[in-house]
Amino acid sequence: MRKRLYISTAILSLSLAGCSIVQPVDEEEKTAGLSPQSEKNIESKNQPVFKSSPENTGEEVDDAEGNQPENPSTDPKEEENSENQLTVVDNPESIQVVVNKQRKLPEGYMPPNLVIPDVPFYFSEDLPKKKMRSEAAQALEKMFAAAEKDGVELVAASGYRSYDRQKTIYQGYVNQYGEEKANTFSAKPGTSEHQTGLAMDITSAQLAFKLDQSFRQTDEGTWLAEHAHEFGFIIRYPKGKDEITGYTYEPWHLRYVGEEISTDIHKQELTLEEFFGLYPDNE
Repeated sequence: MRKRLYISTAILSLSLAGCSIVQPVDEEEKTAGLSPQSEKNIESKNQPVFKSSPENTGEEVDDAEGNQPENPSTDPKEEENSENQLTVVDNPESIQVVVNKQRKLPEGYMPPNLVIPDVPFYFSEDLPKKKMRSEAAQALEKMFAAAEKDGVELVAASGYRSYDRQKTIYQGYVNQYGEEKANTFSAKPGTSEHQTGLAMDITSAQLAFKLDQSFRQTDEGTWLAEHAHEFGFIIRYPKGKDEITGYTYEPWHLRYVGEEISTDIHKQELTLEEFFGLYPDNE
């Protein structure tokens, strides 16, 4: 029988060196405002890693899923017209696909070969957001194993996300922050990289499993910035590239593109848009 390693809330609090314990969140749950209720194991597909006091309910509950006021400024017709102006990508299953504010996935698209990578997650349930496309999942496992050998404990937070799930999340942010602000950090449905199955948000115990720009200053964030490209991943939304990517800096959001391209992008300090010449003005 496998041994489970349990760490009490008090011990974990000390290990975070003064960081307050908050609801562990990924991009879709940042604004949940949920209070801790019970403890859940943080475990990989086959092996528990450590324990956190905040709860993940297994239902992916956040503000986007309910108790949100209607947003009178959102006109469904305007939203539909805006979506119709986007370019529909013709290579959605390519690991080189570029999905952004100007380029959307085909209607009803679901990536093939979705699997759960054998890496530590901050929650135990087999939710859809654990999944990635098989090739990306295998690369993620190799990257996590290499990090572990270097004494770095990466924790996966959020991978695949369906169109409907992204629609719920995005509308929740619009209701809370307004559309202009929401657009700086959340993708409209159909334009999210998470729907490709090639992206994974990564966090660490040091940040109580939050997704925050300070992740770059952690051992885990530093290691990823230096080594992710060796396994085919890029930091998809780099610092200072907001006008090109359309999104604020996200050191936790990794996108699989294959080792050759990831190495070139890393060496040249480019975005995916710059690498393929898909600048916003050229869309």
